[in-house]
Amino acid sequence: MEQNIQNEIRLALGQSNVRLFRNNVGMAWSGEVVTLKNGDKLIKNPRPVHFGLCEGSSDLIGFTTVTVTPEMVGQKVAIFTAVEVKQPGRYPSPTQRNFIAQVRQNGGRSGVATDVNSARLICNGV
Repeated sequence: MEQNIQNEIRLALGQSNVRLFRNNVGMAWSGEVVTLKNGDKLIKNPRPVHFGLCEGSSDLIGFTTVTVTPEMVGQKVAIFTAVEVKQPGRYPSPTQRNFIAQVRQNGGRSGVATDVNSARLICNGV
């Protein structure tokens, strides 16, 4: 269900000044694949491959484009944006809460969204 919410958010906000990308975080194994007689796969010389931004990083990562005040002569700036998507009633882990806090403390926009409207509020800096 969270994947459906993520897709709804990306599609809805992609029509605005927000660009969000799916951030899959995890680890897999890579190496030489050998097929055994029974059809099973074996990895020779395995090595771990880590993917995603970092442990605890949000489901959707991207930027919100804003036009700054006249002091900057109308330049556009991309503000780092991170949206952690949860089903209603579910809560972020401690590492996810820490990531959200770090983004906010450093001038980005981040938070937990359960639907398109809550994600829009995060991206708008509310």
